[in-house]
Amino acid sequence: MTKKIALVTGAGSGVGRAAALALLADGYIVVLTGRRQGALEETISLAAEPANALAIAADVTDPAAVEFLFAQIKSRCGRLDLLFNNAGTNVPATNFGDLTMAQWSHVVAVNLNGAFLCANAAYRMMRDQTPQGGRIINNGSISAHSPRPGSAPYTATKHAITGLTKTIALDGRAHNIACGQIDIGNAATPMTRRMATGVPQADGSLRPEPTMDVEIVGRTLVYMASLPPDANAMFLTVMATTMPFAGRG
Repeated sequence: MTKKIALVTGAGSGVGRAAALALLADGYIVVLTGRRQGALEETISLAAEPANALAIAADVTDPAAVEFLFAQIKSRCGRLDLLFNNAGTNVPATNFGDLTMAQWSHVVAVNLNGAFLCANAAYRMMRDQTPQGGRIINNGSISAHSPRPGSAPYTATKHAITGLTKTIALDGRAHNIACGQIDIGNAATPMTRRMATGVPQADGSLRPEPTMDVEIVGRTLVYMASLPPDANAMFLTVMATTMPFAGRG
C-alpha cells in the first residue's frame, strides 16, 4: 500500500512536533515545515522512522514561500493526503485598550493569513490530484470558544479559524476534501510552562493551571486523520481534564 503524505506546519516544536512524530509513527510520509530549518531537523531526529520525513523551511505568512513549499511537495511526493494547519503565534497578554496595530497584525498574519494560504494551496492540490481528495485539519484551540484575559488577537483569529473550517468542509464536499478542527487546551509545551506558576484568570487572579502530555494531541490527530473519506471529526476538543473551561472555571 502506498504511504499517505502529510504536511505539518509549525513542526519545529510543541504541538506541531508532537503531531509530526505521531504521524510518522503511524506510517505517514511527513513533510515538516516552519521558519527554522534546524528545529525541523531536530524534530526528525526524534522520529522512529526519520527516513519518512522531509524538512522544508517556509514562512507561512509569505505567499511566495507557501507556493514554493507546495511545489516541492508536488515534485518530491506527488500528492498530499493530509494537512495539519498548525502554525501559530501570540503576543503577551495585553488589555484590549493597550493593543497596538503591530501586535494585532503580527498574530493575524500567522494565525489567519498563514492558515488560509496553506489550506488554500492544499485544497487546490487535493482537488486537482488523482485520485482526488484529502483531509485538512486546522488547529483551533480552546480560544476558538472562550478567551483568556488580554487575548483579543489570538482569540479573534481562532474564532475565525472555525469559520474557515466550516467553509472548507462545505466547499470541499464536491472534491472529496474533508476539513476538521482540533481544539487543544493546555497541552504541555514550552509555550505553556508558565501555567505551572500561574496565568491570569477572568476574576483578575493569577492561578496555576493543569496541563496534559502533548503526545495526547498527536494521538488525537492521528485518530482524526485515520477516519475513512466518508467520515469527518469536524470539531474535536482535547484538553487537560480539570483546566478552567467548562462552567465558571
